[in-house]
Amino acid sequence: MGERTTWGPGPGLRASLFPLTGPLRFLLLSSFLIPLGSFMVLPFMSVFLHERLGMGLGTVGVVLAVASLVQFSGGIVGGALADRIGLRRTMLWALVVRTAGFAGLLLALRWPPLAIWALVLTCCGAALYLPANKAYLVHGVDDERRPAFLSAGNAALNAGMAVGPLIAGPFVLSSPGWLFVAVTALFLAVTAGHARLPETTAEHPTGSEKTAPSGLLAGVALLPFVANALAFYLYFHFQHFLAVYAVERASSAFYSVVLLLCFTLVIVVQPLASGLIRRMPYALALAVGFTGLAAGLTVLAAGTRTALLTGGALITLGDIVLFLKNDLEALHRSPRSDAVVFGQQRLAAGLGACLSGVLGGQLYGLSERAGHTGWFWLLAAFQCLLLPPLLLTLRRRTALRPVPDGDHEGALTRDDTDGRIPGR
Repeated sequence: MGERTTWGPGPGLRASLFPLTGPLRFLLLSSFLIPLGSFMVLPFMSVFLHERLGMGLGTVGVVLAVASLVQFSGGIVGGALADRIGLRRTMLWALVVRTAGFAGLLLALRWPPLAIWALVLTCCGAALYLPANKAYLVHGVDDERRPAFLSAGNAALNAGMAVGPLIAGPFVLSSPGWLFVAVTALFLAVTAGHARLPETTAEHPTGSEKTAPSGLLAGVALLPFVANALAFYLYFHFQHFLAVYAVERASSAFYSVVLLLCFTLVIVVQPLASGLIRRMPYALALAVGFTGLAAGLTVLAAGTRTALLTGGALITLGDIVLFLKNDLEALHRSPRSDAVVFGQQRLAAGLGACLSGVLGGQLYGLSERAGHTGWFWLLAAFQCLLLPPLLLTLRRRTALRPVPDGDHEGALTRDDTDGRIPGR
């Protein structure tokens, strides 16, 4: 049983992160380089597939929807694979698959149908890589320092996502061949670096290796899983549909500024706030996070440039709390290895993002035809206030669930922070 979380001061960010070993430095650098290379290509795939390869927009939409679902939900397979063959080997195979995908995009310039399979390969590689990457990053790290390491990895990831499109934007249509060559070379170098990392196994709670269930969803921490799915469902209203909304009211350049602000907030705020988020009671974190989403979505309905910036900032601050706290709670409550837990949380994210695309697209279309797209954001904000209380019902039911004597591993209690310390 883990210790109760308190609101007392924890270790500072610098004390939590340093000293860093060589492998962890390389892993944090890779957490920047991998999304840097990926986002030199992936954000432009709709334009590339449609304008360069001549695919219809309907086909492009289906391809991107399938790719997104694979990239998110396939994480549960990545976590299970890491549990079986080890973290380093899983990351290595994932990078081999992803490198082959980017090389396939280069070949697709000569044979366009290959582009679909190449894109799916890159998403499969991402699905396999991320759970093992997160588990390796926090391998052997004590409970108090884990939020700092996870948020540092998230900051590096968001930095790469922000810089990649800025570098590649001028070349994606004019010189895509050279762009794909550069990205493939970058992934080859990162893959070679991963081959030199020391091997580690996926961590299990003490004494749980023989007793922990082995199914993909066995041992799932139900409340963090559902909360993560709901958070991604609501957040992806913003992620999916802000572009068309912002470009109509401002410009594509201003939309890029809004995204840059959001990325910067994650890079700067999440590492600094990671200790506070760890100590925050789970119910309070959910309330703060979903309130931030609701406030930001409401502000977006105004449609002005100031509203776009302010709304984007509030939504990002809400998701900073929700995404990190849900991962920490899932680690804290589940008897499974860290890699499997991260994979299960990725599955929840994929389900939420997919549902947002399906339902959100219908709602945005209806509001657009009615001539009031601001209603779309108000309805999303209303869902932020309406749906989270259902989580409290789930929390009460699981908290009151009887637990056999001597078997409290992974169970929920009336104190949200009672549970195992992962990896110990």
